[in-house]
Amino acid sequence: MVNLDVSVFIQIVNFVFLVWALNVVLYRPIRAILRQRKEKLSGLEQKIQSSQAGAREKEDALAAGIKEARARGLEEKKSMLHAAGEEEKRILAEINAKAQAEMVALREKISRDTDGVRQALQRELDGFAKAIGQKILGREV
Repeated sequence: MVNLDVSVFIQIVNFVFLVWALNVVLYRPIRAILRQRKEKLSGLEQKIQSSQAGAREKEDALAAGIKEARARGLEEKKSMLHAAGEEEKRILAEINAKAQAEMVALREKISRDTDGVRQALQRELDGFAKAIGQKILGREV
């Protein structure tokens, strides 16, 4: 059986004093340190979130810049291809015109040469006709 005497009350007082002393000496500082740690961690988490948001914004800006640069590059490529096509047409027209001029000059030269050969053959035609007639008939005509 348990006897309730003065020692029980002393033990209760001792226990309450021990709880109060541990609370003052140990638990409050530990809770303060834990609170500070929690505040520090929440501050770091906010910094991380803001850094991630900034990184996302920069990534989006970079992607937009790349997209814009590609679009400008395609436009410039199209304009360069168009300019090159126009230059090609101009060069081909020049070459065509030069070839046509050379063709006309060549035809005129051929025409003059054929006229000259025709005139030379016309002059020699009587001689050729006589020579052929002599060979066929076997005598002089």
